[in-house]
Amino acid sequence: MISEKLQNAINEQITAEMWSSNLYLSMSFYFEKEGFSGFAHWMKKQSQEEMEHAYAMADYILKRGGTAKVNKIDVVPQNWNSALEVFEHVYQHECHVSALIDKLVTIAHEEKDNATQDFLWGFVREQVEEEATAQGIVDKVKKAGETGLFFLDSQLGSRK
Repeated sequence: MISEKLQNAINEQITAEMWSSNLYLSMSFYFEKEGFSGFAHWMKKQSQEEMEHAYAMADYILKRGGTAKVNKIDVVPQNWNSALEVFEHVYQHECHVSALIDKLVTIAHEEKDNATQDFLWGFVREQVEEEATAQGIVDKVKKAGETGLFFLDSQLGSRK
């Protein structure tokens, strides 16, 4: 059985993951409008990944006898000025999500819920990768310049 405190905290994270999914979908729309179909594709994949996180967390709550909830999802940004600005936003957002996941691990530890701590460690490891990937893309966009963006766009468009 999952504690109410931990259930509520994970439900908040479900909402945060869904917001993240919407953010990346919005970024995808921006990139499509700007003619960067590869970046748009990458963002759609990222959007799907964030929604999968929400599903996994909801499934976990249910398996532990709790109640999964979907709360109100706030509006996400719609416009950016450049590819660099978008990917810097992605990196900052992934750092924010990492902090949220760290708080969940702390709550699970305080609640002495080893199973939930173990479940959450998977997300901690994934966040390390997502931060590093985002930072790597920011670095590449900075180095690519205007003409190099099209090559990078093509590379990111190959994401499976």
